Amino acid sequence: MSWLAKLYETYEQGMHMALPGEIKLMPVSHTLQNTHINIVIDGDGNFKRAAVLEKTQIVLPATEKSAGRSSGEAPHPLADKIQYIANDYPDYGGKKKAYFEGYEKQLAGWCESGECHPKAVAVHKYTGKGNVVQDLIENSILYVDEHSQLLNKWPEEKGVAPEIFRVLPKNKGKIEQGDALVCWTVEVDGDASSSTWDDESLQQSWIDYDAHSNTSSEYCFVMGMDKPVAVNHPAKLRHTGDKAKLISANDSSGFTFRGRFTDPKGVQAATVSYEVTQKAHNALRWLISKQGFRNGDQVFVSWAVSGKPTPPLLKNAWELFTADSQDLEELKVDETQTIDHSVDLGESFALQLKKYLAGYHASLEPTEQIVVMGLDSATPGRMGIIYYRELLASEFLARVERWHNEFAWPQRYTKEISDPNGKKKPFKKTIWPVSTPAPWTIAEAAYGDILKSNEKLKKNIIERILPCIIDGRPFPEDVVISAVRRSCNRNNCEKWEWDRNIGVACALYKGFYLRHPVTSDNRKSDFDSQRTRSTT
Repeated sequence: MSWLAKLYETYEQGMHMALPGEIKLMPVSHTLQNTHINIVIDGDGNFKRAAVLEKTQIVLPATEKSAGRSSGEAPHPLADKIQYIANDYPDYGGKKKAYFEGYEKQLAGWCESGECHPKAVAVHKYTGKGNVVQDLIENSILYVDEHSQLLNKWPEEKGVAPEIFRVLPKNKGKIEQGDALVCWTVEVDGDASSSTWDDESLQQSWIDYDAHSNTSSEYCFVMGMDKPVAVNHPAKLRHTGDKAKLISANDSSGFTFRGRFTDPKGVQAATVSYEVTQKAHNALRWLISKQGFRNGDQVFVSWAVSGKPTPPLLKNAWELFTADSQDLEELKVDETQTIDHSVDLGESFALQLKKYLAGYHASLEPTEQIVVMGLDSATPGRMGIIYYRELLASEFLARVERWHNEFAWPQRYTKEISDPNGKKKPFKKTIWPVSTPAPWTIAEAAYGDILKSNEKLKKNIIERILPCIIDGRPFPEDVVISAVRRSCNRNNCEKWEWDRNIGVACALYKGFYLRHPVTSDNRKSDFDSQRTRSTT
């Protein structure tokens, strides 16, 4: 429950932040979805025009069930697929099961309530006419064959396929036009925001109606009081097509989790309120999209509960410094690629790192809470928390500083040099600033091309390195040995790659012995003997 509580607190803090519209937290009772068609109607529900949308995501109203649907009937209240909103979908040979009755009943309940909204009423009037597919065909949005049946594949002899065939997902080269999700624009005189997905008053209207619809209350273990309990929990945490859930139970049917509890509602063990699960999952989705590190299905994210910025964990020091510097000259990079170790034993890097972290020390109170969380899914429908830590800000920053100090070594990077007079083309120059290698760079230096075909190894290496940063754990010896061996094999890679491998191997060798004090000559000789064998 701790992670839910922290994410819930983060959501509450985030709602008070002045954020641009594109990165605002998603409201409760809504979900993020890819949309394919925009239908424009007037305030009386009369069709005006329609257009195909490409790579467009919108936030649309959703019920608890529809937000986490994977199969079966679960209509969204307003924007949804053709199979839901079009009463005439079966008339044109739709292959999907039609769910118009459920959609219409739910939308009617909202429009007839005290929380109704004029735009929702306009959509209800239009869909009630039962000619959505007909209008879209007449306006060249959807396409049928000579028998007035919806096409699932565009004939090659007709040339370039229309837009709808390019935006819908294909299954064995075919599409189903009933899968197209329709969003609504209601043009009313005097309304500056005609698109329903941007209308905050419509969003609040649905939130109010949905809150009154849920009357079943149980004890919420996060809030510590009786609240409307959640039965279905949100999905789509990593992207809009993500079906994996962190909380899932369906022992009333399917019997996935066969345990000791007999209550079909699933409230005998622990319950979470609808408000908490919605806000917590929305906060996690927001954090992942804004500052998460993705490694396939694996995701890591760190954040301050207060919403204040924190230093990225899985980047190298060079990226951190350059991201905060408007002028690369401020970094004092030695472009001559020579370092006088008798004068500078890493002092300039340490001072630079302290300067970088000083900004976070100033903005974060020492006792503020920092959370680090890792997620991964073993199956398409189930997700697990693979790493979780709660730290004080002072402790978190100290461990980040220790990691960068102990594993810093000159690393190979390239930067683009521009002619100040604009007469010559920009060119790339190799530089060797002192920096900490990023975990992904460490993985590439240690294992090379093996990572391309081994998804499990890619995930495992990041999982093993993260505790070395956050928990201060000793660095894995086998990774160091592998990096040293590859750096000694100069003929097996290109020049730039060997340069990179050398820098990474030296950084790991240095950091390894800083965290593994040599207490026995035998241990050091064992490591050195392995290193020696790798060079011969």
